[in-house]
Amino acid sequence: MTTLSPVPRPGEASAALRNSVNENRALVIPGAYDAFSAKLVESAGFDAVYVGSYATAAAVYGMPDVGSLTLDQLADHARKVASAVSVPVIADAEGGFFEPGNIWRTVREFERAGVAAIHIEDHAGGKHTNLPQHLIPLDQMLARIRAALDARSSPEFIIMARTDAMWATHDEREAIRRVKAFAEIGIEYIFTNGATPETLRRIRQMVPAKYVTINHPAVRDRSEWNGAADIVLDYGFCLQAVAKSLTTALATYRASSSMDSTDAYLEPAHVLEARLGYDAFTERANRYS
Repeated sequence: MTTLSPVPRPGEASAALRNSVNENRALVIPGAYDAFSAKLVESAGFDAVYVGSYATAAAVYGMPDVGSLTLDQLADHARKVASAVSVPVIADAEGGFFEPGNIWRTVREFERAGVAAIHIEDHAGGKHTNLPQHLIPLDQMLARIRAALDARSSPEFIIMARTDAMWATHDEREAIRRVKAFAEIGIEYIFTNGATPETLRRIRQMVPAKYVTINHPAVRDRSEWNGAADIVLDYGFCLQAVAKSLTTALATYRASSSMDSTDAYLEPAHVLEARLGYDAFTERANRYS
């Protein structure tokens, strides 16, 4: 029976995420695109949920992930996801949205959303496009991260510092320079986007820390991340899965008048409704009637 997800106390979700990280096994987290897909991730047995700007832009607005979403749009979406599940949620805070003096607002909005962690990146724009790729200057990035750390209402809340140097500019040396700088200012979780397991093993020997990355397309067996990454985010998994399966189901539905041809694509209504808590609602209604 589906029940209401408990409302975590400040810092509780972050502590739960830390407890899920295992030194010997990478914590692989599929990216959800909305509250319902997050519930499916949790039901599948995953220890955490990720919600990023890529899936949010696509699922909520039907738009590409090119930096057009606002803080309020991303934080509000993260709030809906976090309120639907009892496992910790990692959320995408883009580049922090503001200069250091106002980045407190970014941190507070995501804390209020109930997420366990946010990541702030140094990508200056043009993601997922053929446009020239640039990074925020390191001194500016460090100022934003320092301001974000200081803005936390709970010291447990996790601020992840993300560098896209390897992904956007294919510059491993610059990535290492930034990773070292993040560690020096006290960042606990460092997000090295674009790293392979081999690269990440080299980096963590030089700079001990907890490492987060995005699942690399060359990695066909996720166990390759064990001992290299602590957290692996498969940011587009749910979105890509539903895009393919729903496209196929709709094409079949349009091409045939027989419902027998589409039954295989549909979850029975009673199973779907059980996921959403209809039974729990009925029980509550009867209890107080």
